[in-house]
Amino acid sequence: MGEGNKDKRKKKKRGGAKRRMTAEQTLALKYVNEWVHLAQPQVDDSGKGDDFLPEMVGRATVSDKVVFELHSHSFCSDGFLSPSALVEKAHQNGVKVLALTDHDTLSGIPEALDAARKFDIKIIPGVEISTVFSTRQKFELINREDPESEEPVHILAYYSSYGPARFEEFDKFLENIRDGRYLRAKNMLLKLNMLKMPLKWEHVTRIAGNGVAPGRLHVARALVEAGHVEDLKQAFARYLYDGGPAYSKGREPSAEDAVQMVCKSGGVAVLAHPWALKNPLRIVKRLKEAGLHGIEVYRSDGKLAVFSDMADAYGLVKLGGSDYHGKGGHGESPLGSVSLPVLAAHDFLRLARPIWLDAIRDILKQYVSDPSEQNLEHVTRFGKPIVTKGNNSRKDLVYRSLSTWLTKEEMQHEDLKAIMLRLSDVALK
Repeated sequence: MGEGNKDKRKKKKRGGAKRRMTAEQTLALKYVNEWVHLAQPQVDDSGKGDDFLPEMVGRATVSDKVVFELHSHSFCSDGFLSPSALVEKAHQNGVKVLALTDHDTLSGIPEALDAARKFDIKIIPGVEISTVFSTRQKFELINREDPESEEPVHILAYYSSYGPARFEEFDKFLENIRDGRYLRAKNMLLKLNMLKMPLKWEHVTRIAGNGVAPGRLHVARALVEAGHVEDLKQAFARYLYDGGPAYSKGREPSAEDAVQMVCKSGGVAVLAHPWALKNPLRIVKRLKEAGLHGIEVYRSDGKLAVFSDMADAYGLVKLGGSDYHGKGGHGESPLGSVSLPVLAAHDFLRLARPIWLDAIRDILKQYVSDPSEQNLEHVTRFGKPIVTKGNNSRKDLVYRSLSTWLTKEEMQHEDLKAIMLRLSDVALK
């Protein structure tokens, strides 16, 4: 009896011991914390130094663990929560960095950013792009009726607080996909009607919400509400799975085109849930050639070794997220439940920040060259303008927005300093 208690105490001690961080992990954590806790710029009325360079306020509160949630959805696509409710949920779950990645739309980002100010959460503007990967090369004849020749692939795109550098072009790219989603949903309803499970179009669009392109989840919810199936799982398992009797395709671009669009608009392109793909190795190889930056490797149930090895083989950053929709129930991973290692977060930011900095410079160059209201909107698109009194209100607005995204060292980049000086001239005029 005594020996048994002794063994239990030993096991408890071993299990409860906190593993010490390596020197590499400690440095990575410092780097991540610095970016996560970037503070608002301080107004320097004395005129000393570079008044446009943001400062860290006491380096903020340094955490020994920073929770990143890099895959989540709101009701702007097929989620159940509003962007602000999603941010509040993230706060409750201890998330410090949240990427809102709705399907084929950035419309929820402004609301998420506004809500994040209340909860000290950093928002990474994102989107999950619906694409198609063809097993054949572009020059080969593609049979769209052959289910083996194509498969759906989702590409996650992550941007800076300024959003895509070529916003109009990128938004048109997404709009075309959304238009295809309407046609796709109508085709799914036609197929369901032929299967003696009638649904009304108004029913599906009501579930989707005003202005939201309906997807499979909305059709599945309509099937449940109409009593045709017991739950969402059954709706997908019987009718709506890829290639299922009620499945239909839309106007999805090729996966390669989507990756290239993300790259040229200043984003980080990441392959979502590769474990759902039929031939992930072939897809990763082709998308890496197109410019793919990363791949989801981490899930709520841990790291998938096969995809971690694949990331190593192709030089991709390793990411992950819960793919949270707010459905509730036992089948959904909680928001913030993916334990992204600090080294993975560090590698992501090391890759992303120079890309984002280039995109920010391009957006600001466009504005200082033509300081119109339209170009100012490119700078403030994802945040409510904070206008101060005086002739330099626009300059202050830009400084404040940059201070939450760029470090002092990044702000000292020669190109950016030149742009900021030109911005001062614009403001004074």
